[in-house]
Amino acid sequence: MSADFRLLMLGAMYENGGNTTHRFLDGHPELFVYPFESQVGTRLVQDHLSSMFPVKYRWPVFALDATPLQDYRAIIDEECKVRARTPHVSKFRDVPFDFSDDERAQLYEQHVTRSGRSRGANMAAFFRATFEAWKDHRRTGRERVHVGYSPIITVDADKILADLPGAHVLHVVRNPWSAFADTKKRPVPLALADYLLGWTLNQYHALLYRDRFPDRVHLVRAEDVMADPQRTLGAVCEKLGLEPAEALRTPTWNGTPLTEIYPWGTIRTPTPEANRATAGELTPRERDEVRARAWQYLEALDYKSFV
Repeated sequence: MSADFRLLMLGAMYENGGNTTHRFLDGHPELFVYPFESQVGTRLVQDHLSSMFPVKYRWPVFALDATPLQDYRAIIDEECKVRARTPHVSKFRDVPFDFSDDERAQLYEQHVTRSGRSRGANMAAFFRATFEAWKDHRRTGRERVHVGYSPIITVDADKILADLPGAHVLHVVRNPWSAFADTKKRPVPLALADYLLGWTLNQYHALLYRDRFPDRVHLVRAEDVMADPQRTLGAVCEKLGLEPAEALRTPTWNGTPLTEIYPWGTIRTPTPEANRATAGELTPRERDEVRARAWQYLEALDYKSFV
């Protein structure tokens, strides 16, 4: 079951344009695009990165003795489950979403019963069951590839590719000045040093895995997505054997155009002008500190002269 399952998994450091890219892909006629962040991690993830990144954003680990239903319940998937079970407290409460989490769990169990348990089979069942349970999802009948997005999951790209032979990983990077300026707007933001440590670790893994798996790991800059989403994302789609659809020009939710990306992400207006203006919100001292901490990736990602 997992061998023939096709997945495009997006990863990006916080405020790096992952949600924005996800929304630009949403209207593509050949893609099943997950409705929110697909937070597939479980609390059993424990490694050298567990103390740095929330485990909900990681590629999952399942208990050896669990049942399919226990596996399903272990998947955190916070944004979707909150919207389905307690919509009044969800930041997506104002968008229509005819979806039962209990029905998805039943469909998931049926898939895994047929395929057998494995991490790859569990993930294939999770994505397939999501779209089977989503009643008001607008289908074209041409969908061939499922698309998920989870922040920082690029650090697990090697595991994704090993578990799912038909999977690709798309990493999105944004210049660190605009990214940190946006993360400062959070109620309890990361300190500059902590944020840049996470940013650099994401780029380290993205470049490492792109070199090791050049046909299956792809990297785009958020700046290029904002400037020309059809050209930038169309090139990625073509590598998957998909058309560079006109729909890539517009960010959407379930096919409905969005006037701004929020609440799917902190980037409200995905334009080059707004992105550069955001970088300008930092003080000169902050801009210098960002440059000092991100220095080794600025030239590799063509950001050396951004500010």
